[in-house]
Amino acid sequence: MASASPPITQNPDVRFLGRLLGDVIRSYGGDALFRRIEYIRSVSVDRARGIAGAEAIDAGLDALGLDDTLAFVRGFMLFSMLANLAEDRQGVTAEPDADMAHALARLEHQGIDKARILAMLERALVVPVLTAHPTEVRRKSVIDHRNRIAELMQLKDGGAEETEDGDLVEEAIIRQIALLWQTRALRRERLYVADEIDTALAYLRDVLLPTLPALYARWDRALGARTPSFLRLGNWIGGDRDGNPNVQADQLRLVLARSAEAVLGSYLDAIHGLGAELSISTELAPVDQQLGALADDAHDPGRNRSDEPYRRALTGIYARLAATFAAIVGHAPPRPARVKAAAYADPAALRHDLSTLARALADSGGDTLKSGGALGRLIRAIDIFGFHLAALDLRQNADVHERVVAELLKVAGVEADYLALDEAARIALLRSELAHARPLSSGWGDYSEETQSELGILRAAAEAHRLYGPACIGIYNISKSESVSDMLEVHTLLKEVGLYRPAASEGEAPEAAIMAVPLFETIGDLENAPAVMADWFALPEIAALSKARGHQEVMVGYSDSNKDGGYLTSVWSLHQASRALAPVFDKAGVAMQLFHGRGGAVGRGGGSSFAAIQAQPPGTVNGRIRITEQGEVIAAKYGTRESAAINLEAMASATLLASLEKPKLSNKDYDRFATAMASISETAFGAYRDLVYGDDAFRTFFRQITPLTEIAGLKIGSRPASRTKSDRIEDLRAIPWVFSWAQARIMLPGWYGVGQGLSGFGDMGLLREMLEAWPFLAATLANMEMVLAKSDMKIAAYYLPLVEDKAMGDRFFGRIRDGWNQAQDCLLAVTRQTRLLEKHQALDTSIRLRLPYIEPLNLLQVELLKRHRAGEEDPRIKEGIELSINAIATALRNSG
Repeated sequence: MASASPPITQNPDVRFLGRLLGDVIRSYGGDALFRRIEYIRSVSVDRARGIAGAEAIDAGLDALGLDDTLAFVRGFMLFSMLANLAEDRQGVTAEPDADMAHALARLEHQGIDKARILAMLERALVVPVLTAHPTEVRRKSVIDHRNRIAELMQLKDGGAEETEDGDLVEEAIIRQIALLWQTRALRRERLYVADEIDTALAYLRDVLLPTLPALYARWDRALGARTPSFLRLGNWIGGDRDGNPNVQADQLRLVLARSAEAVLGSYLDAIHGLGAELSISTELAPVDQQLGALADDAHDPGRNRSDEPYRRALTGIYARLAATFAAIVGHAPPRPARVKAAAYADPAALRHDLSTLARALADSGGDTLKSGGALGRLIRAIDIFGFHLAALDLRQNADVHERVVAELLKVAGVEADYLALDEAARIALLRSELAHARPLSSGWGDYSEETQSELGILRAAAEAHRLYGPACIGIYNISKSESVSDMLEVHTLLKEVGLYRPAASEGEAPEAAIMAVPLFETIGDLENAPAVMADWFALPEIAALSKARGHQEVMVGYSDSNKDGGYLTSVWSLHQASRALAPVFDKAGVAMQLFHGRGGAVGRGGGSSFAAIQAQPPGTVNGRIRITEQGEVIAAKYGTRESAAINLEAMASATLLASLEKPKLSNKDYDRFATAMASISETAFGAYRDLVYGDDAFRTFFRQITPLTEIAGLKIGSRPASRTKSDRIEDLRAIPWVFSWAQARIMLPGWYGVGQGLSGFGDMGLLREMLEAWPFLAATLANMEMVLAKSDMKIAAYYLPLVEDKAMGDRFFGRIRDGWNQAQDCLLAVTRQTRLLEKHQALDTSIRLRLPYIEPLNLLQVELLKRHRAGEEDPRIKEGIELSINAIATALRNSG
């Protein structure tokens, strides 16, 4: 059983920011409100220390009227947010040694030299992909104030007393906290796709665009050579249509146009800055012939620049890029060019001109201007971002493709009932269609709204390729992918707009400007993935296409596999599928690129990216990996340049280690461990399925004990919570499934079934050996341990009266509570700890620091839910529920 926890040593930044927040609450809410909030805070802390009972908290909460309740919730929410900020600054949530320098040292120790590392990076691709999955409860305005406080705290760290505008630093921090206190925390209107695009662009433009070139400069120094541009950015927002009818062709055009405007505007600013910097005169430095020609071609009218070839050349480069901006964006840039010039055809042409300047600087005789600087960062940025900033993925459900292709075939008179065909017949028909260039669609055909929408999006994608270049959209993800025909259907649709072209002649490969990528997301799908991909590569035209491209991507989904089979079976099935896919790709002679669809919560694949990448099966990374970044995780990882650099470097260094380090296990040990894990997973799967799907009443229990219905009222995303109107758990999206359990402090998707699996296995010695030697099990149990520490069955029990059928509630809750105790006891036994997180002091302190601030929020939430569900119509009750959801999610951090 667990032992008592040691006293908490509070982060000094937490104390500092907490004191300022208290001052703000006293100033703007009055002494009475401050005293009420402070009383609840202090007794809640005492309860966490074991020196006060729940009745003390209840007394403080009972004294709050509805207005004070709203203020109290806001106060605790803001404290949690400021505590998160402080911890991020102190590296509490960062992985130790998760950087390129440590990765290079580890590899060097194993005899892997930098030449081999650079060779691997030449073929590598690492991509964090931003998505609009609705788990970020905070408004962008709140996040902006939070980030400004982080910037001011950096000034304070450096000993600055004033900001660059002359404000005292501490007063500026207090001002931002006061603005936070008076900023509405909840959105009044549901987000539109355009809002999600704006939010994503803020991270891409303001944080990631300047951060990545600076990171590469650091890596260049560490490697002693120019690092290949293997780390790039991806985006789903505006291209992900799965279950979101609000994403149409207009939204796709909008995100690409806004992205191009952002990146081209950044380049123009950088070139303008270079014009001020590169004041080199021909009277004092030699002139490279190519530079001279580039300067002459600019026709710069400024006579005062006649001896300054770099500035004259940059005048011409700026003019050409300004023309490019106008051609792509549709209006002139804010700063007009001095001269007229033709637009650049593509990013390579712009890079060529800038490289001419770089070579001239390198050949001028000295080492100081040889490389790097603003010019080097700009060239690197062009390599990474092109004219599109972040590559946009398309995604749609296979069922939609099936219906659209069926309608196209029927209207074209090719096949009257495609849906009635078996898989073999579908494959034969689609291959026949893909063998020639004739389109199926006609301008005179009568098509459904769904078919017109899908064709419209694909036409917009083809336009984008012509406007921004093929790098702007390269992936088409297929949700619910189960068969070869699911992928052939996408090729058939791409052919309609010229993005798939049949082989020009026998023996040649067809061309697909956009890659069809299957998403395997249920336990059954993951088990069948290797067979599906083997059949895919067995098609001669696909084999030729894949070899010509050099790689093929497969996406594996964490969220739906978890909802389908529980935490342990999900992560084990993902691991096994990845491992089983590797020989299929090896046999086909095609590089495998896995795309991991991870969410923020552990139940949706969350946890340390660094540990997760390193825990991938040997031979499955090989320098190529893409990972989704969703919801609240985006702000946490990429809210500031400092945090973005840390997290991007962790992802890059983990990929390096996973690709080049020698396997930690022998084949014999792996087989032993895998046999054990298969047995544990089978038991865990049975326990999970029996609880969640074994009794139809469980869906009612889930909807009543959690605030699922109330979460649906939050304005946190542009897409609905369910794909259909069904109330079945199978049809519920994974996000509200995980989010709801977290609010009630049960967090069932992150642990249920594991205790039964571990206890049923029985061989503790083998389990401990596996934990010590196997990164997969270490990462799996570390993530579960965090979830167990954040869940609380005593607090969860407060939600039990919300279940209308008491007998049903007691029955299901008893099973859940027993499962939690079993999971905790087994984990402590395997890890040889007396309490959760005993060996992870920083995370333990972090979680226990915020627990006293979450319990009162849970108690208030339960009371407000009772009143709301009883029919009370005071709008402050609904607002209080939504604020409490926001506050609890903020305090728990990775709850969605």
